[in-house]
Amino acid sequence: MTLHTPADYRTALRRLDALVAAGFEGNAVLEAEFQELVVALDTYEGKLGLLPIPNLPTSLAEMIELKRQQMRLKQKELAQLLEVPAGRLSQILSGKRRVTLDLAKRLYERLGIPPDFILKNA
Repeated sequence: MTLHTPADYRTALRRLDALVAAGFEGNAVLEAEFQELVVALDTYEGKLGLLPIPNLPTSLAEMIELKRQQMRLKQKELAQLLEVPAGRLSQILSGKRRVTLDLAKRLYERLGIPPDFILKNA
């Protein structure tokens, strides 16, 4: 099976969903169809050059690092933006130091990190 158009792709996705909903396990014909669909979908997505979905940050340090990379800043430049010494930022990113309330506010205002994420992960 080869998918050539976006319409083919959508049709294959709907069929895959239907097989999963119906429970294809144990039925050799449906299992074979499922495998064929998975291969065809994977091949089509590969041709599109889709990037894999990145893992979302789970810690405040990971989120700060992600924002730094997105802004294309060096760690020293980020420290200046956040008005903290570079050594302190390094300690925060390595987990050796906690974020102060003032820094949490700057993380929200200057990097756009959601306040609830800061509170849950600080």
